[in-house]
Amino acid sequence: MSVSRRHPNVVNVREVEGQERGMGTRFGAVRKNLGAASGGRALGCTWHEVPPGRAAYPRHFHTANEEAVYVLEGTGSLRIGEDTVAVGPGDFIGMPVGPAHAHQLVNTSDAPLRYLAFSTMHDVEIVGYPDSKKIGAMAAADLRAAFLGQAKPWVAHIGREADTVGYFEGEDTGEPG
Repeated sequence: MSVSRRHPNVVNVREVEGQERGMGTRFGAVRKNLGAASGGRALGCTWHEVPPGRAAYPRHFHTANEEAVYVLEGTGSLRIGEDTVAVGPGDFIGMPVGPAHAHQLVNTSDAPLRYLAFSTMHDVEIVGYPDSKKIGAMAAADLRAAFLGQAKPWVAHIGREADTVGYFEGEDTGEPG
């Protein structure tokens, strides 16, 4: 069904198709990328609906893109840095870059948790996952389009911190082998 838009930069959450993402019993959410749907490039906004007992994402921190969350409905438990904080409707959460602000929001209620997540949209991003000791790297000419599957990223990789190799490993250094 095609919905007539009032303006290319105006979108209603009901007009955006949701993407369901989850794994196991701990992770799951429906996401609607409002920022991209309204023509945004440098500022992202995604509507999330998280079922009871789940989180949309593993605990993580960004090195380039700052995030913020505004809780619309439901209640949750926010792990941020070394703290755990109860959050609910009307709460705004700022999440600066860096490991001191590693974060995860879990729905602790018996109803859906709905929130808006905002972020800057730098085209190069490294994400740390302190609980699982992973690192994610992504870069693209248009990271927003890459996240939406509309463009191929230049780099997209998630690996373990322990898989570090030397700077010249695998390079032809001209030295005998």
